[in-house]
Amino acid sequence: MPLTNTQYNSMLSRYQERQLRNRQLQEEHIRDAYQQIPRLAEIHDEVSTLSMKKARILLHPSGNDKDFNLDLALSELADERRALLLANGYPADYLELPVSCSLCHDTGYTEDGRKCSCFLQMEVELLYDQSNLKEILQKENFEYFSLDYYSDTNIDPRTGRSSRAIAERACTVAKQFTEQFGKQPENLCIYGDTGVGKTFLSHCIAKELIEKGFSVLYLTAFELFDSLETRKFSADLAIQETHRHIFDCDLLIIDDLGSELNNSFTTSQLFLCINQRILDQKAVIISTNLSVEDLRANYSERIFSRILSSYKMIPMYGRDIRIQKQLTGGQHP
Repeated sequence: MPLTNTQYNSMLSRYQERQLRNRQLQEEHIRDAYQQIPRLAEIHDEVSTLSMKKARILLHPSGNDKDFNLDLALSELADERRALLLANGYPADYLELPVSCSLCHDTGYTEDGRKCSCFLQMEVELLYDQSNLKEILQKENFEYFSLDYYSDTNIDPRTGRSSRAIAERACTVAKQFTEQFGKQPENLCIYGDTGVGKTFLSHCIAKELIEKGFSVLYLTAFELFDSLETRKFSADLAIQETHRHIFDCDLLIIDDLGSELNNSFTTSQLFLCINQRILDQKAVIISTNLSVEDLRANYSERIFSRILSSYKMIPMYGRDIRIQKQLTGGQHP
């Protein structure tokens, strides 16, 4: 998803602030150096005088000025300035405008008009900030997803498959989802008992996509419905922006669906959200402790039909990983 106008202007504002700080720092350097080395101020004035002389010669050339070489004169003054700075313990470039990025000179764009690497990095940081997952994704990503918490001997009676085999398939589907993201619309519904890694797996996906520059928004079911309800009674721009982001972000993650207070409002808003994003071909990941049968019982037939027909259903099965970690002191079982 391209940056919104608000996001883009916010990033440009950061660059303008950076440029302003650097200009202020340069002015401080100039005042300091000129006070310590008065000759530097004289050199500055001589540079201005020489430039005016060159302009006068171009406008009114005369035979007396034919040997005047502005480039040579400026070069000699630059050499003298550099020597004075070094002799007095200053860096040779002390009077130059400092820049935080030498590639774009703090404009955000390189000379060929492309986004600078620092701009792209700032985009990623912005995506992390708006995802609600900035801190957690440092620990919950594919690098830390371990099949050791899933047993070969713990068999799911509904499928006859082991929890490890089920988790392995879920991880494979999740990685394929990130690899194909943006090429074709796809949604996931990850379901299973408490503590079997559903939220962790959705975090893994979020991390991969944010690093690729996609916008991701993570909300628990409670937070989602609270945001949708609050927006109805508020004119606050931040709240309105969050509401737009629910529908416009590249990936919306709705965690722990079924934990919210289910009523006519939440049912209607859930249908509105998932149906609109299906129409807009915007991806959604739902994680829930509810079984497929419970989803059907808890929500309207329209919602169940949309999920079943438009989402890839990903079961997860096993023992509660949080309890396993407590029993093993955080080590793999």
